[in-house]
Amino acid sequence: MINSDGQCEILLRVEGLKKYFKTRSGLLHAVDDVSFTIERGKTLGVVGESGCGKTTLGRTILRLEPHTDGKVFFKGDDIFKYSKRKTRHLCNDMQMIFQDPYSSLNPRKTVFQIIADPLIVNKIYKNKMEQDQRVLELIEISGLATRLMNAYPHELDGGRRQRVGLARALAMNPDFIVCDEPVSALDVSIQAQILNLLMDLQDDLGLTYMFITHDLSVVKHISDDILVLYMGQAIEKAPSRKLFQKPLHPYTQMLLSAIPVPSLTGKTREHEIIRGEVTNPINPKPGCRFASRCKYKMAKCENGEIPFYEIESDHFVKCVLYEKGFC
Repeated sequence: MINSDGQCEILLRVEGLKKYFKTRSGLLHAVDDVSFTIERGKTLGVVGESGCGKTTLGRTILRLEPHTDGKVFFKGDDIFKYSKRKTRHLCNDMQMIFQDPYSSLNPRKTVFQIIADPLIVNKIYKNKMEQDQRVLELIEISGLATRLMNAYPHELDGGRRQRVGLARALAMNPDFIVCDEPVSALDVSIQAQILNLLMDLQDDLGLTYMFITHDLSVVKHISDDILVLYMGQAIEKAPSRKLFQKPLHPYTQMLLSAIPVPSLTGKTREHEIIRGEVTNPINPKPGCRFASRCKYKMAKCENGEIPFYEIESDHFVKCVLYEKGFC
């Protein structure tokens, strides 16, 4: 979205965000020095294998988890400096769609009550008639049949439950939504319906998404930009089309090579197998955390922290292969 100065408006800016968890063996680096921006009305896809810190990143940005270090600027303000009262109002602008559409819904409340809860808690409407009208509007927007408004979560299938979660997230008219693998638990046909609904709502309401997933086909379909995480660190960021056309980091290349390609001739694409031991995320050593599994490993990969190199316009990679004077 373009602002009055003719430039793209940055809705969310994350700078050096860290989230560590204390364990008996030391500090587990779940999110380690991650930085990025998201323009208003755009979608940033966050990808990586299970346990790389995608969900923790989203929860920390929304202040559902306390951060260890770093800054998050939303509409230009550092939200980590907000008071408790101001943080509570922040939920009006920032919401989350959770991965499991069943466990994230209250099993003792009906669809109507679940969607109405945010409006009641935040006292948005003084008139119950207006409040009920808003709930019915949200039910319609999310693609639910009004006959289901008195149903309980256990009476719905996965797709309808996720639509309830979406309607609840939209209740406060947020600007930014973290979508935490919202289609991973759904059938392929239902996935397409939810994805198309999210994209339609983005166009109609001007929403901004951070879309977390491990499904590269999904992230290619919905994202404007893609951020690749590995062991809590951002290792590559680029526009969606550019990343799929020319992946730079060895890990990203291996991820993309694993995407199955349908073939009528029976020929299959050769897959690169990632070998080696996964780096321990507890008190990790300086250097590239993918080095132990990388076929291009060299001595300088383990000699200190590796910066993000901008190889092309808006295409960043954290790899010594692209160090100036070496690539």
